[in-house]
Amino acid sequence: MHDPPGLSLLMPVYNEAPTVEAAIRGVLETKFPLPIELIVIDDGSTDGTSDLIARNSGSEEVRVVRHSQNGGKGAAVRTGLLHARGTYSTIIDADLEYDPADAARLLESLIDHSANAVYGVRGFESHSAYSFWYVVGNKGVTLATNVLYNSWISDLMTCHKMMRTDLFRALPLRESGFAIESEITALLLRRGVRVYEVPITYNARTRDQGKKLRAIDGVRVLRTLLRCRLR
Repeated sequence: MHDPPGLSLLMPVYNEAPTVEAAIRGVLETKFPLPIELIVIDDGSTDGTSDLIARNSGSEEVRVVRHSQNGGKGAAVRTGLLHARGTYSTIIDADLEYDPADAARLLESLIDHSANAVYGVRGFESHSAYSFWYVVGNKGVTLATNVLYNSWISDLMTCHKMMRTDLFRALPLRESGFAIESEITALLLRRGVRVYEVPITYNARTRDQGKKLRAIDGVRVLRTLLRCRLR
């Protein structure tokens, strides 16, 4: 018999063959203060990622869910939440931009500070930021969030968002793509949830390395923020 997981890490994966094995291994090698489960959501990968995931799913801590077609990050997150068994849940990408050890720090803050939600905030240092316009775009949509919701958060689009699983599931999420990040925050703020922030490390990929976020995603993020604010 094994202890039930305290934390469910939801890893959406789409065509991440160069990094997915290291991403899974990084999570499993991290020491967390509670038992974990890693839910890998293969979102219709076509580049051999599926075989690599299968090769690395032998651990009892790893569970794999597959989409027959690519549905987007938001769709993968929603699927992962359906399968989550942990008291807490968080998203962790498979592209190695985030350090799993930071997720462990977020969990400690969630428990120690009795917070409802904890975000890992990126610093965007010169050696780790993807580009000037990427950082400006992130700052812009974060500012829009603070204006629309009378809040003060530092990093809207961070992947590291951790909260109780029951709270996560209670959010009426419907976005399929990257706008899921803004939708999560908007719905939390609409509920009056205050976000506790923890600094994290971040190493952005370049477009050649597989960066998927595009300028059009910023437009979708703003649209989602307005929709959730006006609903």
